[in-house]
Amino acid sequence: MRDTVGVRQANLARLVQLVHRQGPLSRAALTEATGLNRSTIADLVADLVACGLVVERAPDPVGRVGRPSPVVAADPRVMALAVNPEIDAVTIAAVGLDRTIAARSRIEVSAPPSPEETAELVATELARWRRGELPTARFVAAGVAVPGLVRTEDAIVREAPHLHWIDAALGPLLRTATGLDTVVANDASAGVLAEHLFGAAHGVDDVVYLNGGASGIGGGLIVHGIPVTGAGGYAGEFGQNRPGIASPDDRRAEGGVLEDEVSRARLLAAVGLSAADEPTLAAALAGGDAAAHDEVARQRRILATALANVVNVLNPRVIVLGGFLATLAAAGVEELTDAVRAQAMPANGEDLTIRLAALGEDRLLIGAAEVAFADLLRDPVSAVEPSSREG
Repeated sequence: MRDTVGVRQANLARLVQLVHRQGPLSRAALTEATGLNRSTIADLVADLVACGLVVERAPDPVGRVGRPSPVVAADPRVMALAVNPEIDAVTIAAVGLDRTIAARSRIEVSAPPSPEETAELVATELARWRRGELPTARFVAAGVAVPGLVRTEDAIVREAPHLHWIDAALGPLLRTATGLDTVVANDASAGVLAEHLFGAAHGVDDVVYLNGGASGIGGGLIVHGIPVTGAGGYAGEFGQNRPGIASPDDRRAEGGVLEDEVSRARLLAAVGLSAADEPTLAAALAGGDAAAHDEVARQRRILATALANVVNVLNPRVIVLGGFLATLAAAGVEELTDAVRAQAMPANGEDLTIRLAALGEDRLLIGAAEVAFADLLRDPVSAVEPSSREG
């Protein structure tokens, strides 16, 4: 009996994963993808509809011959609450199981928020959405992408230096404030997961992702298709490496680490801004004066050397750059790639591609939602609370 239950659970999970990651699929496509027969697919889909996890609809009749196969899609009312606290803002989103972002708020702050302030801001925004634009949403969990070292098993932020957090119990705070099970992850680890599943690194098994944010530079790794987090979950802190800088004139922070030299704050200063979201900063740099362009070129030179070290050590197929690093790379991706190859071992760099994060400003939120959805995707029926099946 236990074996039968386990097989059914695995099949239900497989269907939810397929419609979540690939989008709406016909029953015929689900039959082909899983190898199950049509009656079994119909039975499984009926269970998922009853649980409020998927919806069925008639297919587009245009150009179709014969009996149409119903289309199965993730129910957009099933949502994860995604959160990204930063030194200048807390960004919150409601991300559907169908991968749509139903609501998004960027709450700017005058100083780095404390864990308690973050939880309060998130709870207030969630309550506002439930009263207003998202009255039928069924939030199954919350996911948080934090610029710092996270102990994932108990959702403790060991250290987020730019936020001034040490051993912050962010997960428990958010659970209490929102009533939602909460998963906390490093922001770049969430970013690489999102880009690997849905973005610039989709279908690529060896990926390095570097995220440039207000708090500095973090990284995430996919090796042979598997996320690599390290023994304690703290792998990928590329921003703490000490870069090789060929010209003394390029150095700005004596003895500094990579994120001291390749810095969003320095880019903001170059265009006379104290704060900005990513599109605003990119537009300001594109229209900036000669000094701003010189700062972009300086940071690109240092970034190229840092990426060459990454290529030599990890030999990735693809490097994805997000945040302000994507803005730096966008000034000339091919030129940056050539500069990296010129400093890397030839064999390691010969198949390298550098790509800009395809998910833009949503990459960390989509990654945070993905870690929040993990239990549901593993065991869909058990992850849905009885109260969330109502309505």
